[in-house]
Amino acid sequence: MFTGIIEEVGEVSRIETEGGNMHFSINAAMTPKLKIDQSVAHNGVCLTVVSISDNEYTVTAVAETLQKTNLKHLQKGAPVNLERGMKLGDRLDGHIVQGHVDQTAICKKVEEKDGSWEFTFKYDPTLQNITIEKGSITVNGVSLTVVNSKKNEFSVAIIPYTYRHTTFKNLTEGATVNLEFDVIGKYVKRLQDLK
Repeated sequence: MFTGIIEEVGEVSRIETEGGNMHFSINAAMTPKLKIDQSVAHNGVCLTVVSISDNEYTVTAVAETLQKTNLKHLQKGAPVNLERGMKLGDRLDGHIVQGHVDQTAICKKVEEKDGSWEFTFKYDPTLQNITIEKGSITVNGVSLTVVNSKKNEFSVAIIPYTYRHTTFKNLTEGATVNLEFDVIGKYVKRLQDLK
């Protein structure tokens, strides 16, 4: 379980392919605080730490994860939003994030708005995920509030702190991002579909 509040931006230091799996080594300041078997969200994808060495740790993404997320596009040197699992009893500063990406989206527009930024994303409507105005959405692991919700498109407003301390500062039009839709909204949608 995560909150969507990014702890730091790590850097991909090595990528190895083994069968359908990819092993990502990440250079991050949080590494000395990690332990093997711990869950860490990488651009919103929950992955398990499998090895640790100095300030570098390694996680493995299986074929299904690679197919459904933007991790397959990562290259050596790429920045990655990182968040460790939340501690029971901590404040929930973002929203409930599972680390299970529902689908990807394409960044359609980046607009500077006098001290903030508005990012617009378009996603495949056939998977029937939905957003609602002022609802929660996770974009590359970042907990955000939806603005301008449409059938398969939405925008988010990014404050300067979030822009500087996440990978949003590197995000350009045409980039692929991971989306995790609000878990409560998903259950409500499922219940409606069953009627």
